[in-house]
Amino acid sequence: MSIVELDRVRPAANRLRVIDCDIHPAMTAWTEVHPFLARRWIDHLTIYGSHLRHAFSEALTHPRMSPDAARVDAYPDEGGPPGSSLALMQQQHLDPNGVEHGILIPLRWNPGSQRNLDFGVALTQAMNTWQVERWVRNEPRLKASVLIAQEDAAGSVAEIEARAGDPNFVQILVLPRTDEPLGRRRYWPIFAAAEQAGLPIAVHVGGTNGHPSTGGGWPSYYMEEHHAVAESMQAIVTSLVFEGVFERFPKLRIVIMEGGLGWIPSLCARMDKHWAKLRSEVPHLTRRPSDYVREHVWFTTQPMEEPERASHLAELFERIGWDRLLFSTDYPHWDFDDPRYAFKAPLSDAQRDQVLFGNAQKFYGLVS
Repeated sequence: MSIVELDRVRPAANRLRVIDCDIHPAMTAWTEVHPFLARRWIDHLTIYGSHLRHAFSEALTHPRMSPDAARVDAYPDEGGPPGSSLALMQQQHLDPNGVEHGILIPLRWNPGSQRNLDFGVALTQAMNTWQVERWVRNEPRLKASVLIAQEDAAGSVAEIEARAGDPNFVQILVLPRTDEPLGRRRYWPIFAAAEQAGLPIAVHVGGTNGHPSTGGGWPSYYMEEHHAVAESMQAIVTSLVFEGVFERFPKLRIVIMEGGLGWIPSLCARMDKHWAKLRSEVPHLTRRPSDYVREHVWFTTQPMEEPERASHLAELFERIGWDRLLFSTDYPHWDFDDPRYAFKAPLSDAQRDQVLFGNAQKFYGLVS
C-alpha cells in the first residue's frame, strides 16, 4: 500500500494540523496568464519572450539532482510540470498531510528579475491574479503571496496597495540577490507599503538578477549553489539590521524562507559583538542587532539541519525562539519535508503543534 493510500485510511484523529508556508505552484505554459495581461504584453511575450538579468534567461543556474528540482512522483499524469496540478497537490499533499492552510510561493518566470521593468510589473499583476483565479478560488485552503518587481519601487508599491486588504493574500514575496543589498534605501518605499498594508515580506531562495551566488563568483557545483543560499540570507538579515530598516519601520515583519536555520544564532552573536565595538558607525541603531532579529524576523523550517545528536536540533530551536519558526515543506521539490517525519528531535506535542500550526496561524492571522 502506498503512503497516499495509507494516509487515506489513517484515522482523522491521528492527523496533524499543518500550515505549510512554502508551496510552489507552476504554470503549464505562459498562456495561463494571458487572460490577465494586456494585449501589448501578450505580444511582447510572443515576439521577445521573457528576458531575465540572469545570463541564461529562463534557465536554472546549475543542473539539479532531480529534473525541475522536483519529486519524481510530482509530475501530473495529464502532463505539465510539478506543481501545476491542483488535483495532484490535493491528493498528494494537502489532504493526507493535514494541511489546513498552504501559502503559495511562485518561483518560475521570475517577474522581479525581468530586464524590461514595465513588463516585470505587468507580469507581477497578472501572476498575482493568476494565483487567485487558478488556485485560491478553487482551493480555499490556499493563500497567495503578492509578487512584486522589487527593482521598480513605484510599481511594487502600487501592486502592494492594490492587493492590500484582499484576504486572498497574506504576504509580499521578494527574491534575494537584488541589485543592491536589500536594506538599502531604494527599497524603503516597499517596506513602507508593506508596513502600511500590515503584510509581512517573505524573502525566498531563488532568483539571481545576474549576480553570482558567492562573493567569489559562480561556483562549479550544484551543492555549492545550494549551500550558498544560506550565505545570501545571512547577508540580507545583516543588511536589514545595519541599514536601520527595523528602526525606520518598527512594525515590519520579515520571513526568511528556505535559507536554513543553523547560522541564525552565530550570525546574531557576531553582529552583536561587532556592534558593541563599532556602534559609533551606526548611531541609528538603538538596540543590539540580535534584538531586531528576535523582534522582526521569522524563519521557515525547510531545509532543517539534522545534527547527529537529535537534542541539538531542539536546542537550536530554543536559541532561535520557538515562536519564530514557521513550518514549510517545499512541495513539490525533491527535498520536501514530510510533516510527520521532519523533526528528528525530541519535541513535545505542544512544541510540535506550535511549529507545525500555531505560529503560522498567529503570524498570518489565519482562521481555521
